[in-house]
Amino acid sequence: MPAMDIFYTLSGFAVGAIVGLTGVGGGSLMTPLLVLVFGVPPATAVGTDLLYAALTKAGGTVAHGQKGHIDWQITGRLALGSIPAAAITLYALSQLPRGSNFLAALISHGLGFALVLTAIAILFGRKLRDYAARHDDSSVRHQHLGKITIAVGAVLGVLVTISSVGAGALGVAALFFLYPKLATVKIVGSDVAHAVPLTLVAGLGHWLLGGVDWALLGALLLGSLPGIWLGTQVSAKIPEHVLRRLLASMLVIIGGKLIIA
Repeated sequence: MPAMDIFYTLSGFAVGAIVGLTGVGGGSLMTPLLVLVFGVPPATAVGTDLLYAALTKAGGTVAHGQKGHIDWQITGRLALGSIPAAAITLYALSQLPRGSNFLAALISHGLGFALVLTAIAILFGRKLRDYAARHDDSSVRHQHLGKITIAVGAVLGVLVTISSVGAGALGVAALFFLYPKLATVKIVGSDVAHAVPLTLVAGLGHWLLGGVDWALLGALLLGSLPGIWLGTQVSAKIPEHVLRRLLASMLVIIGGKLIIA
């Protein structure tokens, strides 16, 4: 195995371990790592990471589905907004010159913005849910809940297609706010199930645009799968609030660097 592939695999292992420890999607770590550390072009990093996410989350969807942890109505509503939004975003990206400075800047700034939002979701997700639970008596809100969920899906579709970030922590935070009385395990399961078709469609779209490195994808998967398993095994031994604060701080720093770059 070439030396660079070994570094990619080790990076995949490290990101997988963090995902196993914190439950936060790998896109918020993997894409900036590829761009800032390995110098992978932003468009290629995003496209490769989207397919990486689709493959790794597919196993989680099967596991959640077998345990009845997925609310398919919520997942369907999100997909009803996100899939068309992803397709429209891909079309817009296809109209830009491949490899242009504008495209790279758009993806880099979109990634930075998504990372900062993800950090906020990690830090304040539970407080957001508590607030929503205390104010969950609005008949107007319940009347339009389906449409609001579709709109949230559309926003996620655009954000994920541009940056590969948002289907994890941001999706969960949004569902916590919209469905505060739904069990946490169903929130997570529904979000993971929605992420699979979204990242698959967005990833295949980037592939058609020439933005996927298959060798890189294989090297990342080789390391991340055992990393996720290891992180899951030791997650109970490390205080979750410490991990989440460290991770959120890191995402703010990386996101800020990408935004002002």
